[in-house]
Amino acid sequence: MKVEIWSDVMCPFCYIGKRRFEEALQQFPHKDKVEVEWKSFQLNPDMQTDPNTSINQYLADVKGWTIDYARQMNNHVTQMAAEVGLTYHMDNAVVANSFKAHRFTHLAKKHGLGEAAEEALFKAYFTDSRNVDDDATLIELGVSIGLDAETVKTTLQSNAFADEVRRDIAEAQQLGIRGVPFFVMDQKYGVSGAQAVDVFSQTLDKAFNEWNQQSPAIQVTDGPTCGPDGNC
Repeated sequence: MKVEIWSDVMCPFCYIGKRRFEEALQQFPHKDKVEVEWKSFQLNPDMQTDPNTSINQYLADVKGWTIDYARQMNNHVTQMAAEVGLTYHMDNAVVANSFKAHRFTHLAKKHGLGEAAEEALFKAYFTDSRNVDDDATLIELGVSIGLDAETVKTTLQSNAFADEVRRDIAEAQQLGIRGVPFFVMDQKYGVSGAQAVDVFSQTLDKAFNEWNQQSPAIQVTDGPTCGPDGNC
């Protein structure tokens, strides 16, 4: 059964939601039959990368908040993150457009490293205060998860995987996804936000039971056959 997850690297609830979903999946008795695919979403596609502007100042400017209120909101999500074992340093987060990071995740996904790329990016942004729009940072992260440095560099210097990112975003729009994280299970059930572990568990159970009933194991009776190599 497939679970698709739309997220953005700079969404604090996406990392928290990832941990809660992982806990539910770890407890799920049929986890070996679940395939997880991460998909791209941009909360602010027009964001300009600016390492010299604090995230609190950026939020105040964009949302019309005071600096103090922006700091209070970031402290709140930092506390939520701590509850699932994550360490956030929101005051040091680098204001960065995420499009290049999403292209990076699609490269990683091509090599079977999509989940590893997501984890590396989240940690880089929220815990290590790295610039996820920086080529050197992404190359370093790529190597850390098993990608070839030159392959990552060549990808980032081109426009590779830009169409794949836009396709994910367009699919989200078609599904009516307005915010992330957003989890779609078996293309039937959606879970919006960093929900409690029990919510993920219940939805996994429901989606899997229906998927399993519709996908019975094929009972095969062997007999004479011809194969694609011409052997009969």
